[in-house]
Amino acid sequence: MTLLKERGYKLFTRDQALYAQKGIAGRIGPIVVHASMLIILTGAILGAMTGFFAQEIVPSGEVFQVRNIFDAGPWAQAQIPKDWAVRVNRFWIDYTPEGVIDQFYSDLSVLDVDGEEVKHKTIHVNEPLRYKGVTLYQADWGIAGIKVQLNNSPVLAVPMEQLVTEGKSRLWGTWLPTKPDLSDGVSLVATDLQGMLLVYDNTGQLISTVRKGMSTEVNGITLSIVDIVGSTGLQIKADPGIPVVYLGFGLLMIGVLMSYVSHSQIWALESGDRFFVGGRTNRAQVAFERELLQIIESLEPSEPADTQTPETVSIG
Repeated sequence: MTLLKERGYKLFTRDQALYAQKGIAGRIGPIVVHASMLIILTGAILGAMTGFFAQEIVPSGEVFQVRNIFDAGPWAQAQIPKDWAVRVNRFWIDYTPEGVIDQFYSDLSVLDVDGEEVKHKTIHVNEPLRYKGVTLYQADWGIAGIKVQLNNSPVLAVPMEQLVTEGKSRLWGTWLPTKPDLSDGVSLVATDLQGMLLVYDNTGQLISTVRKGMSTEVNGITLSIVDIVGSTGLQIKADPGIPVVYLGFGLLMIGVLMSYVSHSQIWALESGDRFFVGGRTNRAQVAFERELLQIIESLEPSEPADTQTPETVSIG
């Protein structure tokens, strides 16, 4: 018995019979694998039935609630936020020295029904905001509008729309009247938030370029660009099944590792002057056969006539 215990076996005895085993995890592993697959399937069904997916394009400084829902399960109403909203405090883009976008950020505040801030976070790609089971991802960006002055007029907020460019580049444009009767004006085109605007006349000719904080003369008036207002593109998702799916994948990995453990069993029975030994394993059968033979050899005395002889060795 001591020899088997030293090799990690757990022993059970009754009368003249002995049963020893080790590596029970190897038998449980396949059960865990199959159970984990059922858990993953349950999580996927739960997410499909109770989750939702939405997208919002929100200008800096605006407050919004989730409205633009693209996909939702039949029982998703409980997940859609109704008692809180989100304010986009600021949106900005970091550019590399070559003018390529490095990262874009949204500074967000979660507001309760009284307008009080309950959570604040600056998000960027791969760093979302999570609140009450809803996750807000930084997914896109755009230009919502510009703030301009014509001569000494008050600051005017002019919306911009994205132009159709057949995928070659992203452009936003607007038309700005320069006469009270709207008989003349200029088109303003922006490519990014770095502050450069292209100014075109009514014939489509480029007549000037102007940066944020600067002015230019067009049609006899002074056009000043006060600000370019960016908008953040947020992907909003709620999926109650995700924790269940993660649990299933975790159990799946554990179950696969457990399945590689060899489950070895040894039986021994003493009957009169005979001693029967048998064994079985589900993996590494050659190694188990060697181990079992070593155990039997260690039981054989130096003088065989003085002891019982192991009768049978069965490897299964």
